[in-house]
Amino acid sequence: MRTFWRGVVRTIFWSYERMTWQYDVMVVAIVLFVLLAPSRWFHDRPQSSAFGAARVELVSEDAGLGTRTYRLDAASLPVDKRAAKSPELERLMHDILSRTVGELRGRTFQVVRIDPVVAADGFIVSYDVTVR
Repeated sequence: MRTFWRGVVRTIFWSYERMTWQYDVMVVAIVLFVLLAPSRWFHDRPQSSAFGAARVELVSEDAGLGTRTYRLDAASLPVDKRAAKSPELERLMHDILSRTVGELRGRTFQVVRIDPVVAADGFIVSYDVTVR
């Protein structure tokens, strides 16, 4: 019985030397666990966009003009794409909104205006994107 408990303690504290059969068995057990464990055990969810999970919220809606303004977190964009108004930024905003906003998914819309929201330190924190 003492040998059994000594083996349990050595396994818990990983005290087997390399190149022993016990060490190899523990490594194989860990690899099998990583490969075969269901992702739901870890609450793993895939990212919704190529640049990470984009946080988008509806800020305002103007029924008369048929526009909606969404606030898009700047962290959703790569740093090199966070320039002031450019066609590439507009295209990127359109792609992110079409993937993340349910009302816009599968529909045709146009990005009318992009207004950067700047923090006190001068960095862009988010963008207000108006679409029609």
